[in-house]
Amino acid sequence: MLKFLLTMTVSPTIIGLSFLVTETAIASSDNNKNLETVSSIEALDIIRNRPQLKTPLNRDTSKQFQDVGSTPSMTQVTSVGELRDISPTDWAYEALRSLVERYGCIVGYPDRTFRGDRALSRWEFAAGLNACLNTMERLIQENVAVLREDIEKLKRLAQEFEQELIALGARVSNLEERVAFLEEHQFSTTTKLNGEVIITLSGAWGERALDFREQDLFNQGLLERRRIDDNGVIGHRSRYNFDTSFTGEDLLKTRFESGTIVNWSDPTGTEMARLGHDSESGSDTFIDDVYYRFPIGNLTTWVGANSLDIDDIFDVGNPLLFAEESGALSRFIRYNPITFRGPEGKGIGINYAFNDVFILRGLYLSDTANDPSLGNGLFNGNYSTGAQLGVYPSDALSFTFTYLHSYFAAGNSDISSSTGSYVEPDNQTPQTGQGIAKDPFLGAPTIRDSYGITGNWRINETFNFSAWGGYALARAQGLDAEGNSRKGFGSDVWAWSASLSMVDIGKEGAVLSIAGGSITNSRRIDALTGDLTVPDQDTPYIIETQYRYPLNDNILLTPGVFVILQPDGNNENNSIWVGALRTTFTF
Repeated sequence: MLKFLLTMTVSPTIIGLSFLVTETAIASSDNNKNLETVSSIEALDIIRNRPQLKTPLNRDTSKQFQDVGSTPSMTQVTSVGELRDISPTDWAYEALRSLVERYGCIVGYPDRTFRGDRALSRWEFAAGLNACLNTMERLIQENVAVLREDIEKLKRLAQEFEQELIALGARVSNLEERVAFLEEHQFSTTTKLNGEVIITLSGAWGERALDFREQDLFNQGLLERRRIDDNGVIGHRSRYNFDTSFTGEDLLKTRFESGTIVNWSDPTGTEMARLGHDSESGSDTFIDDVYYRFPIGNLTTWVGANSLDIDDIFDVGNPLLFAEESGALSRFIRYNPITFRGPEGKGIGINYAFNDVFILRGLYLSDTANDPSLGNGLFNGNYSTGAQLGVYPSDALSFTFTYLHSYFAAGNSDISSSTGSYVEPDNQTPQTGQGIAKDPFLGAPTIRDSYGITGNWRINETFNFSAWGGYALARAQGLDAEGNSRKGFGSDVWAWSASLSMVDIGKEGAVLSIAGGSITNSRRIDALTGDLTVPDQDTPYIIETQYRYPLNDNILLTPGVFVILQPDGNNENNSIWVGALRTTFTF
């Protein structure tokens, strides 16, 4: 709303004042014929005989009203040579040089440009004129000689823009009153409230995936496959964030959440069909996030008491598709589930920047840290710990190398991070097998060592390419749910994905993305003799396409669809399709 003030000390002064300074500079070079100065009292009378603003719009006070979200701040220029886009051949070069060197009322942008070819309004010119009048007044008060010709020209310009200066003063007064009102009625001096509401219409079609027990019954003719074409649903997820800062650089985050967006694993029979933003709290509101982040020099530290996630600390390397509210629709495509998911929620994380190129991150998180019972707690229950090296050779290119060590207590294994094949263990010996990447050792305590690499390349202003790959070695640590020892048995888990996004397609801010990959699966699982728990028979794949379209700054539409090929790695399962229209409201 304050855009009319943003450029008041940059280009506005050139349009009118360039004429007065150029003529003066020419006259000054003609044997100093016009170098007549005026007395300080006379000059001050001339300058002050103009409409006065309640708050002078000089380059210092103007920063109070600057909209930092739309235009970069400006800095004083001491020499016209500092401006990269100004050359001696430009028609206004001499005018600029004179204004800079003689009166110092020209500023430039942080990138050392002047941007003198942009259009301006009479409001902006009036603001710039007032800035130079203030500068001239200051010089006179300091007994610096000022040319009469300059004073006269400024006087004529001030008279020409008398009405604009009067109206501008009224605008500034109004802004001051509004700012004072906001300061008196603000929610908090340290806390900002922002919110997000997602409404998603989604549906799935195809045939429900069968686990190995259901597959056995189907093969015996005792079970029929069920179509899922009629499962269209609508749900919401609401989040309210209280972001508190005590120093301006730290962050205490508290987030409340409620939601009814369906988890598609139950209707479809596979967790590979899950949406990336599902939430089934039954509209009950709960605290979803509580953590504190603060910097000390090059070191940033996170301390989490609830829902501090691995991806809050590690760079997932998928900038256009990782966010739940605006990224991929599927849970798997968002980021590598092997290295960026695991037991998490409470603990500590660090980020140390050696320089602009190399950043080292580390963490220790647990989801049982608030449970003092036996086998739980911060160090005796489920936990994840690891490190990541981020390499950023340029603004357009980035790589991360991640290692994560996770421990899952008995009955809590989730090796695929709820994206792979899964079957609930029971006391029945299976007669046929299907891979179970989520819990490969049927309830036994398990450790998982995960390795991942990500890369992101901003090819140009339109195209962005992201890719990642992950491998994990899972090892059993004790007895399974049936009492069989699986200690020392292992399982190999793999996953990869790649995506191509096209930015500003159809509208500025819109993004069209196509992505795909191999969903988390086990190609090897050690088993007891006679036990038919086998690896995934085939590799499951996913293909997703979506279009993110901003209706305005606060409403985002994302229609899209993804398909699961060979769900749960079972070549007897038919493909499953999931379509969704996600509408995101932010405020």
